[in-house]
Amino acid sequence: MSKLGVAVKRVLVGRPQRSDRLAHTLLPKRIALPVFASDAMSSVAYAPEEIFLTLSAAGVAAYAFAPWVGLAVVVVLLTVVTSYRQNVHAYPSGGGDYEVATVNLGPKAGLTVASALLVDYTLTVAVSISSAAANIGALVPFVGEHRVQFAVVAILILTAVNLRGVRESGAAFAIPTYAFIFGVGAMIIWGLTRILLLGENLEAPSANLHLVAEGDAFTGLALVLLVLRSFTQGAAALTGVEAISNGVPAFRKPKSRNAATTLLLLGTISVAMFSGIIALAVLTHAKIAEFPATQFADAPPGYTQETLVAQLAEVVFSNFAPGFFFVVLVTALILVLAANTAYNGFPVLGSILSQDRYLPRQLHTRGDRLAFSNGILVLAGVAIVLVVGFQADVTRLIALYTVGVFTSFTLSQFGMLRHWNRLLATETEPAMRRKMRRSQAINGFGAAMTGTVLVIVLITKFTRGAWIAIAGMAVFFVLMQAIRRHYDRVSEELQAGETDAVLPSRNHAIVLVSTLHKPTLRAVAYARATRPDVLEAVTVNVDDSDTKKLMRDWEKRKLPVPLKVVESPYREITKPVLDYVKRIRSDNPRDVVTVYIPEYVVGHWWEQILHNQSALRLKGRLLFQPGVMVTSVPWQLESSERVKRRPETPPGSTRRGYVAVPPSDDTPSAASPATLPEPAAPSAPAEPARRRL
Repeated sequence: MSKLGVAVKRVLVGRPQRSDRLAHTLLPKRIALPVFASDAMSSVAYAPEEIFLTLSAAGVAAYAFAPWVGLAVVVVLLTVVTSYRQNVHAYPSGGGDYEVATVNLGPKAGLTVASALLVDYTLTVAVSISSAAANIGALVPFVGEHRVQFAVVAILILTAVNLRGVRESGAAFAIPTYAFIFGVGAMIIWGLTRILLLGENLEAPSANLHLVAEGDAFTGLALVLLVLRSFTQGAAALTGVEAISNGVPAFRKPKSRNAATTLLLLGTISVAMFSGIIALAVLTHAKIAEFPATQFADAPPGYTQETLVAQLAEVVFSNFAPGFFFVVLVTALILVLAANTAYNGFPVLGSILSQDRYLPRQLHTRGDRLAFSNGILVLAGVAIVLVVGFQADVTRLIALYTVGVFTSFTLSQFGMLRHWNRLLATETEPAMRRKMRRSQAINGFGAAMTGTVLVIVLITKFTRGAWIAIAGMAVFFVLMQAIRRHYDRVSEELQAGETDAVLPSRNHAIVLVSTLHKPTLRAVAYARATRPDVLEAVTVNVDDSDTKKLMRDWEKRKLPVPLKVVESPYREITKPVLDYVKRIRSDNPRDVVTVYIPEYVVGHWWEQILHNQSALRLKGRLLFQPGVMVTSVPWQLESSERVKRRPETPPGSTRRGYVAVPPSDDTPSAASPATLPEPAAPSAPAEPARRRL
């Protein structure tokens, strides 16, 4: 990496941290709350709006169902939070729903949960950022007109912050998260005070608009399905609850207790804000339509529909403009930062799946700042694809959202039921059995609730985009199974047996020669130093005059290595060498053939194009031949000196950004590749005192 690239990386990511600093990155509860709970808390910024938005299809009369739909969502939310408090105590290792399902329901159930969570995390980023673009667009029309570009830039910034490490990103996001809690809380308290205690008649900007039902009147089964769909849209408020169970290892000790406390804080704050926003929306007669241009018959020309939170902030802080701007701004910020929950959940889950050989092993590697950098980058890439593909439309994206969430919720709750059944089978103490029965009842109720929601989601959202999420889950499932099969097959293939330690009968060494020059002499010297059983030089005859000259020079130098000429009537180089090596192997199957290839070490990228092409092709083909070892013998050209003179650094330090002091002229550089002494001059064979390699 160039010095400029290292400098830019250090500015964006920060200086690398030692592995033994991992314990210092653990989070206290005040930081863990914004890190892991920002998604669930931020859901209250759009989940109530989605309830009203869906009900608007049946006209303003359907808004009467909004409080009851909200109450149902609150019941499910409290149930899930209570259930997950049990999960973090029972499975504190960080596997979360995936571990619960795998241990209690089997690997396929665990893989289903993992697939659902991977889809859910990517959608969390896409939905949160898109919703932030919509909220900021209420203040800045330019953002509303370019919301896709804004969303992509926001994802890139969020990625850079998370690459700096969990603790650093948590500290950066703590202030906006707590500002959001304060802003929305103040709006709800002041709004309810003005309406209920001071008796003021507050009306949202859209209160006087006439909302027309979309299409025919909704009655009977159609109305029931519409109410159920609004419930599933509002159930987006539950997203992010599972992230804490995946992030237990990131908490300070006692980890389980701190995680459970954070879950309790999350549930309390989310329920209060979610219920408060719905209550304010009902009391101020706020209206919001999925298609405002057609559903608001009396809307003024050029009417732009604001988000529900923006409308409520405008009416509550009607005499205090800074309050309105503060609420809208912190709402937009928390929606951007809500994606941070996924940035912590996705990489951790990816690391666990990588350990279980369901995902590439690179996802288990921590980066410079002790974060799972590869997982963060993968998440950002997939989220950008979703944002661009769905044009940052929250309503279209949220239809995909809750399928994965409730799939993992449901399987996790059933897994916990199996967990308590297994413990009850061996527990005899009455007090512990009563406690387990109580926990079992909580998880049983949670399984019933989340399972019901999952069925409703599948019925009401399948044709509206949920099938895309299901297809994504299926793709992840099949892909992870294929990766596991590959790793298992490779592991079985590489298992050492008793006969694998048997030495080969002989080592037949071949030095490839094209011209008799210094690189060739070095390759011959090195091959001789390894003392093979058979050593020969091989050249391919593609030009008679050049081959004859090489043979004359070889004899003139009197090298103690025979030179063989392989004919190539079609002027190929690679195939004749391969055929020759195969003949040696077929004649002596227990022999090992070692091929030495002289190779230039260059200092410029364009020099690589001009040299080493035949060597690269040969190496690429020889690597597929059984019983053949390929050795590159480097020769450093003068242009490589600039690379050798770079500051002395330990292995991997350039990637990590360490600054080192250049070595002095009389001190060999540790970074320089070790080489053999240069071949002797032409008169060297006549010097008997020098040991010849």
